[in-house]
Amino acid sequence: MKKKTIIHITGPTASGKTDLSIKLSQIFNTDIVSYDSRQFYKQMKIGTSVPNSKQLKKVKHYFIHNKNITDNYNVGIYRSEANEIINKLFQNKNFLVFVGGSGLYGDSIIFGLDNFPEVPKKIRDNLTKELKQKGIEFLQEKLKKADKEYYKRVDIYNHRRLIRALEVIETTGKKFSSFHKLKKSNKNFNLINLNIDFEKNVLHKRIESRVDKMIYNGLENEVFKLKKFKKLNPMKSVGYYEWFDYWEKKINFEDVVNKIKNNTKKYAKKQKTWNKKYDNAILCSNESNLDELVYLIKKKIKH
Repeated sequence: MKKKTIIHITGPTASGKTDLSIKLSQIFNTDIVSYDSRQFYKQMKIGTSVPNSKQLKKVKHYFIHNKNITDNYNVGIYRSEANEIINKLFQNKNFLVFVGGSGLYGDSIIFGLDNFPEVPKKIRDNLTKELKQKGIEFLQEKLKKADKEYYKRVDIYNHRRLIRALEVIETTGKKFSSFHKLKKSNKNFNLINLNIDFEKNVLHKRIESRVDKMIYNGLENEVFKLKKFKKLNPMKSVGYYEWFDYWEKKINFEDVVNKIKNNTKKYAKKQKTWNKKYDNAILCSNESNLDELVYLIKKKIKH
């Protein structure tokens, strides 16, 4: 029986993953399974650059605006739901496009989840206490010293991720990154990796332009309506948490915009580091010839 194929599109934020995923989905007559962990939430539209209504009409998307911001959701639940969708799609389709910017969610499908050790409650409680008393910067430095490899990849403004890594390090005495060593790809399907990339200065201009567009489209108002959810994990996202200091009159409007731009650039750098693991990826950009990409994808397919 012919093996099914996942066309996996990676790339930093603002690199054009959405446009390419739609074009390839139309060519291969298939649907898109997303793994962008912020585009799951219905209330977060402008700041997550979710596909617009025209794009969503062109191709069927899964895991776009399928959750409420208050839902208890994590990578384990996503993996279970996504695998169910993928298996269902493969009953009638030979290809599917898999795209997103949240590497851990993508890898949960491609490589599975690592088996992490049980962590004593006392260790987690101590780290939570350090966060409250000494701030997130203290945990950032702690992780940087303990596991520089993971520090370079993780969203250092996500306190849950910091605590998760540090509690495993303190429990096992091993680096958290050692638990992320790649497993063999899932043998149930062909995996074709496409990595979109740009020169640093070009990508930075694209990011700045995107943030300006978000501001113009009403990002401030979108976040303001979500103020009451400030403490929820989705609101720790770049483009959202920066506004709270502004409303508390700690910084001015221009500072907010510059912070969002700079934090997005830092996030893009981490995404690029994460994507280096796909060393067999087809490299491309928005200027790549579509016919050539299709040819290279088909050439890589194993029967």
